[in-house]
Amino acid sequence: MVIQLPLLMKDHVAGKRSPVTCALKCANACLGETCNSSSNSYFRDVASAALSRRAMLGGTAAGALAIAVAGTAGAPSADAAPVGPLADAGKGPKAPNGSPLRFEAIDPVDYTVDEFTVPEGFEWHPIIKWGDKLFSDAPDFDWGAQTAEAQKRQFGYNNDYTEIQEIPDSDGLRAVMFVNHEYTNENIMLPEDTDAETVAEVGLNAHGLTVVELQREDHDSPYEYVVDAELNRRFLADTKYAFTGPARFSDLLKTKDFPRGNATHGTFGNCSGGLTPWGTQLSGEENFNGYFRTAGDTDEDKRYGMSAKATARGWENVDPRFDTTNDGYENSAHHFGWIVEVDPWDPESTPRKHTAMGRFKHEGANVIIAEDGHAVAYMGDDEKFDYLYKFVSAKKYKEGNRKHNMTLLEEGDLYVAKFEGNSGTINGSGAVPKDGSFDGTGRWIPLIVDGKSEVEGMDVDEVLVKTRLAADKVGPTKMDRCEDVEPSLKSRKVYVACTNNDGRGTEGKAGPDEVNPRTVNRDGHVVEIDELGTQSGTSFAWNLLLVCGDPAQNTSTYFSGFPKKKVSPISCPDNLAFDSVGNLWISTDGAPSTIGFNDGLFRVTLEGNQRGKVEQFASVPVDAETCGPIVRDQDRTAFVSVQHPGEDGTFDEQVSYWPEFEGTGPKPTVVQILPARTEFSDVKKGSEHYDAIQWAALKGIIPGRADDTFAPRKKVTRAALAAFLYRAAGKPEVRLPRNEPFRDVEQGETNNYRAIIWAKQEGIVGGYSDGTFRPTQAVTRQESAAYLYRYAGSPSAPKPTKAPFGDVPASSTFARQIAWLKKEGVASGSTFRPTEALTREWAAEFLHGLIAEQKVAFKG
Repeated sequence: MVIQLPLLMKDHVAGKRSPVTCALKCANACLGETCNSSSNSYFRDVASAALSRRAMLGGTAAGALAIAVAGTAGAPSADAAPVGPLADAGKGPKAPNGSPLRFEAIDPVDYTVDEFTVPEGFEWHPIIKWGDKLFSDAPDFDWGAQTAEAQKRQFGYNNDYTEIQEIPDSDGLRAVMFVNHEYTNENIMLPEDTDAETVAEVGLNAHGLTVVELQREDHDSPYEYVVDAELNRRFLADTKYAFTGPARFSDLLKTKDFPRGNATHGTFGNCSGGLTPWGTQLSGEENFNGYFRTAGDTDEDKRYGMSAKATARGWENVDPRFDTTNDGYENSAHHFGWIVEVDPWDPESTPRKHTAMGRFKHEGANVIIAEDGHAVAYMGDDEKFDYLYKFVSAKKYKEGNRKHNMTLLEEGDLYVAKFEGNSGTINGSGAVPKDGSFDGTGRWIPLIVDGKSEVEGMDVDEVLVKTRLAADKVGPTKMDRCEDVEPSLKSRKVYVACTNNDGRGTEGKAGPDEVNPRTVNRDGHVVEIDELGTQSGTSFAWNLLLVCGDPAQNTSTYFSGFPKKKVSPISCPDNLAFDSVGNLWISTDGAPSTIGFNDGLFRVTLEGNQRGKVEQFASVPVDAETCGPIVRDQDRTAFVSVQHPGEDGTFDEQVSYWPEFEGTGPKPTVVQILPARTEFSDVKKGSEHYDAIQWAALKGIIPGRADDTFAPRKKVTRAALAAFLYRAAGKPEVRLPRNEPFRDVEQGETNNYRAIIWAKQEGIVGGYSDGTFRPTQAVTRQESAAYLYRYAGSPSAPKPTKAPFGDVPASSTFARQIAWLKKEGVASGSTFRPTEALTREWAAEFLHGLIAEQKVAFKG
C-alpha cells in the first residue's frame, strides 16, 4: 500500500505549487490554522532612521578579520582556474566583482519542461542519485524490488542542503560531500501494491543524512562518488544522536527509550544547513511535526502544528514513538526540531543535537565568527508568521583548536529579531516607500542570556524546548517564512530569504509592515541585515535587497533600484550561497505556482550600480525544487541538489523521467554544472596539442576566437603573452601608473593594457632602450622561456655548462631559462628553435606543462 495523495489533495493547496509537497513535506501547514496566533505587534511602529554601522563602530572594525570557513566554501583551490569559459571571448558579459564565472543569463523555462537547463557554454552532470549504492555490499537499485535493508546502504531521497569540502593534500581532486534527505514521496517511489510495512520502512530509511566521498580526474572534470570510501556513511532512523546544552537531561526530553533525556534516535525533516568554521556540518530539523500524532489539545501542539489526525505516512503504526499518546512517548516529538551537528571527517563520531540553539522548524543554521571571537549562528523558523533567531556562543573561537571549537554551539545566548521601519505607513501594495527604500533598524530580543531565562514564567529548558511559545511572549516580528539565513564572509552582512506568505494581510492574519511589505506575498523577498557594533551585538540596521516576482506580471517588485526590465524573473527565494568574491546566489522553491516558470539558481550583484541585478544560471526539471547551492566560481563550477522532480505523478503515471529518462521515474539528484568542453574547427581531437589547447581555452587563459577557431599557428605578440600570464595568475589587481612606463603603451589605446602594466610591475617583461614595449611584435620561443621563468619567480637554476638543446649553446642569452624549462619537463626534444616565433598552440603547451602538469604557481 502506497500513500495516495494527489487526488485527495487536488485543489486544496495554498501558496505552494504541489498538494503532494504540502502533505508530505510540511503536513499541510498552509491549510491549517496559523500556528502563530500570538498578539505581539506587527511592526507598524516608526523608528528613527537607519544608523550606519560604520558610524556606530567609529571605524574600529575596519581591520576586523573574517574567519574563513574550513574546506572550500567559496574559496579557490591551490591551482584554481582564474577565469571562466566565456572570458575575453566576446561571448559573455563581465561577471560582478571580478568573478571568473561568466555567463549569459538563461531565459526562464516554462514549468512543464522536464529538463535541466544551463547557459550556453556549460553542461551538467549528475554526481549521485537516489538509490545509488554507497557500499559494494548493497544491491543495485531496482524500482520493483526495494527493501529497507537496501535503502540503508543507498543514497537517500530528496537531497536538500549540500556541502562539499576538499580532502586535504588531494590537490582538489578528492572531496567529502554532506547531504540532507528531507522527506519522501512514496507515491512515485514504490509500486502501488507494495505492502504497508515495506512502504514505511523504505521511507524511514530514505530519510536522514549522507556523507560520501567524491573524486575527479582534474579541475575541469565533474566529480563522481566513490563506493566503499572510508568516509561514506548513512545516518538512519536508528542512528544515535546525543543531546547537548541546557535542556539535556530535562524532564521534557525523557522518553521510554531514553529515560535520562540525553540522547535520541534519528533525524527527520532535515532542510538546509551550514558549514562551520571548524569543518563540521549543521543540519536543521524543519517539518518534524508531520511525523507525529499527538493529542492535539495543548497550546504547544497547536503552536507546533501537531494534531490527533493520522499522519500521511502512518509511521505511528510501525513505531510507537511517532504517537505521543503512547505511554512513555509523551516527549518523543521534543526530540526533533533541533540543529544537528555532524562531523563528516569521523565516520565513528556521534552526531549531536544542540538544545542551546532552540527548538522550532529550523530551516538551517549558518555560523560566522564575530569580531569579539564568539561564534554567531543565524537561524530561520520556516513557517508563515514565524521568527528570525540568532545564537551567540558563550565561549570564544580558538583558531586551530578543533576540539574546543566543536563545543561552541553547546552553550550560549539565544535571541529573536524585532524589526522597525522608518518609512511610515505601509499599505501592502509592495510599492517603494516615499523615502526611496524599504529599510530601518532592529534589535535582538533575548530569550536566554548567560544561562538564564529572560522569558517570564518559563525555565531555561522550557524556553529551549518550547521556543516558539517563549518567543511569542517577547513580541518579535512575524516574518514571511524565514528560510535560509546566510552571513557573508566578505561584507559580514546577513541575508534572509523570506520565501512567501500568501496569508499576509488576509482576514484575521497579520498585516503588512516594512520588512514584509506585501499582502498575499506569493513571491517572497530578501532582507539584508547589517549588525551595528559587533556581530554578537543586539542591534542592527536592515533593508530589503529584493522584493521578488516577475516584473512583467507583477508591478510590486523591487530590485534595489536596478532596472526591472534587465533582471531575470525570480520568485520564492529559498536557499542562499556566496561565491568567492561575495556575490549572492539564490535557489528558489515554488516559482511554478507563482510566475509559471521552473525553479532555478540565480546570481545577484550586491554592490555598485549593478546592485540588485538578478541573473538566472540554471533551471531545474518539472515539479522540482532547487536546493543546496554551492558555487565554486574559481573553478567555474556550481552544484545544486534537485529535489522532488515529478512530485505530482504516481508510480504508474510519472510526470518526470529525469535524469535517466528510462521510462521508470524521476530521481532526486545532486548535479554539478561546469564549462562544456570546447571544440575548435581548426583543432582536431587527438592532435599533438589538443589537450593543452582544451585546458588553456577552458581556463580562459588563451580563449578561442569569435568564429569558433583557435588559430593554433598564429604568432603570439608580446602584449598577448603578457595577457596569457596575467589570466593564468588569476587577473590580480593592478596599480595603474601615474606615468606610462612605455611610450607606445597607453591606457585606452593599447590592447591588454592592464596585463602589460601588471607584467612590467611584476618584473616579468621589460622594454627596449628606446622606451618602447612594442606590444604587437611577435615573441620568440626563447623570449617566452624568459617570461615563464620570471612568472615562476626566477627560481634558482644554475647556468648550464653544456647546451640544453642542440640549437641552444650554453653561452646563449636565454640558456638558463631554456634549461630550466627542460628540467621542469615543459620543453623536450633535440632542438628548441629559440628564434622562431611562439605560436598559440605552443603557448598553450608551455603553459599547460608548467601550470597544470608541473604545478608551478605564479610567484605572487
